[in-house]
Amino acid sequence: MFENLSNRLQAVFTGLKKTGSIDEASLDVAMRDIRRALLEADVSLEVVKEFILEVKQKAIGQKIIESISPGQMIIKLVNDEIVNILGTTTTQIIIEGRKPASIMLVGLQGSGKTTSTAKIANYIKNKFNKKILLVSLDVNRPAAFEQLQALANKIDIEILPKVENQTPQAIAKRAITASELNKIDLILFDTAGRTSIDSALMKELSELEDIISPVETLLVLDSMTGQDAVNVAKNFSEQINLTGTMLTRIDGDARGGAALSLRMITGCPIKFIGNGEKIVDIEIFHPDRIASRILDMGDVVTLVEKASENIDQAEAEKMAERLQQGEFDLNDLLSQINQMKKMGGISSMLKFIPGMKNIGNKVNNVGDDAIKKQEAIILSMTKLERQKPKMISGSRKKRIAQGSGTVVSEVNRILKQHRKMADMMKKISKKGMSGLQDLGFPQDFNNQIPPEFLKK
Repeated sequence: MFENLSNRLQAVFTGLKKTGSIDEASLDVAMRDIRRALLEADVSLEVVKEFILEVKQKAIGQKIIESISPGQMIIKLVNDEIVNILGTTTTQIIIEGRKPASIMLVGLQGSGKTTSTAKIANYIKNKFNKKILLVSLDVNRPAAFEQLQALANKIDIEILPKVENQTPQAIAKRAITASELNKIDLILFDTAGRTSIDSALMKELSELEDIISPVETLLVLDSMTGQDAVNVAKNFSEQINLTGTMLTRIDGDARGGAALSLRMITGCPIKFIGNGEKIVDIEIFHPDRIASRILDMGDVVTLVEKASENIDQAEAEKMAERLQQGEFDLNDLLSQINQMKKMGGISSMLKFIPGMKNIGNKVNNVGDDAIKKQEAIILSMTKLERQKPKMISGSRKKRIAQGSGTVVSEVNRILKQHRKMADMMKKISKKGMSGLQDLGFPQDFNNQIPPEFLKK
């Protein structure tokens, strides 16, 4: 996400940091490079002009130009302006209103509207514990209802049964009546799309809007389409009452121009981003966090949130108890590998850590492939072998390697890794954090760790 733009901006900032001071001439050069980077990222020309004007006006001043670290000041100004363009504040999804409240999802065909409906429903169900009904209003696309039904079954959310030959308007009325009878808290309507905007689609959506009276009308856009997504958003916003947008396939969009143009062009906040194919691959859109990611300043808050959402609390407590007792077998290592996979693997996690984005890109295949190999090796062991790794002889190693599609040297590597981790756990359990000194950590290591991390 934003990979090309981020790399280009980093190159500009690297040059600025090497400059002792910045005058108007060098500022003009930097702004020209930033302008080019934004345009190549497919950001709207109108937005780019406004962006450059704002940054330049704020940067031209004796206080900034004569600053001790002028390069850092320009980076801050760019960061602030990116946040300003993206929307300054996080806009939460509205789920309250008349009961049942309704959310209507609209967009062109192929934008990922049906999958996004299920993602948002699953997010609201887990976050707010609401009773939800999904409704398919697409009577034209073959298997549109069946697709939504399959997703509804996967996340254990009700879907309005299909009745043949009903119009979208009739289905919407039936859904509202059924929801009132069944005490549904929230209805999510998946509307029909078209390959392009036409008067028939807009007429249908306008009529549905009158019937449903949604608390939210979210436009789903494919970020991979870049500037086209912005044009679609502009056309929709001019004809129906949009309250927000959701950008899909953001994980495959190296440019990011759509995200940087949408808010300013349409006046509509981005509320969600879809960053993968799984139902759980959805994020609330935080402008400040996205700006940090673009400028490779990391996003540790989102990383912590992802960890709390994906890590099994009971399993984590059980492992913590075992570690305190100095116990750490291959089942524990397998559990750690599974938790890492749930969070998207090493490369995904590194992208949230300041200054580690490019490293994350480099280890994308190597690191994540290594995790898969480690998992395959451990799963090829017997239950007893995982509990007592010392019993794994040469013949057992050959069997494990064959079963996991690896070689004996790779089996040896994971056994060595496990031994090191197990030794560390034993020392810590016996001597506390001071045990780390025996493992080669500096004597003042204990003092360098924040106190909150040492509390039991």
